[in-house]
Amino acid sequence: MFDGVVASLTSDRYGGATALVPAAVGLVRAARTAMLAERIPAALAAVDCAFGTGRGEAGVDYGDKLFWLSVLIQRRYAQICAEYDLTSSQATLLCAIKDEPRRMSYLATALGMTKNALSQLVDRTERRDLVSRVSSEQDRRVIMLGVTPTGKVLAEAVYAETTKRLPDIAENLDAEDQREFERVATAVVDRSGVSASTSS
Repeated sequence: MFDGVVASLTSDRYGGATALVPAAVGLVRAARTAMLAERIPAALAAVDCAFGTGRGEAGVDYGDKLFWLSVLIQRRYAQICAEYDLTSSQATLLCAIKDEPRRMSYLATALGMTKNALSQLVDRTERRDLVSRVSSEQDRRVIMLGVTPTGKVLAEAVYAETTKRLPDIAENLDAEDQREFERVATAVVDRSGVSASTSS
């Protein structure tokens, strides 16, 4: 079940879902591997109540809940990116390299993309003078991807705005449920290792 959700999230079905990728896919995978479902009934039921997915009863399919939670995150993230004239995938790429250049192979793995898909994304973003390919200082044969000065400014802005506004998806929850939601989200992401792999 969880594998099916992960496959759906990493497809293009939701308009470049790889952009949510670090959080949404990590959320699903960590829930599967760490068996956190038993710890999150209250938080997910509260999210369900707030957003009207209509499945807040006991015995709910948590894979289904996580799927729809990822859609909510994707939708808000895409809205923020559009305000900066970026696709979700472009914004995620910029945020992943905003602090230091990264190997293309590393980025493909971290962002859940094939090398071909990543190369096409980089080409589109490079044409906007937001990223540039550079040789590694340690090995000139290794190609790294870094942000240009313009890309750096844009990456910092979209990252700051995203971290500021994404919590709004839980604004309809009461204070106690918001704290529980934050606690569980933090535990899932920390255990998945996703945050460390996509930020400095």
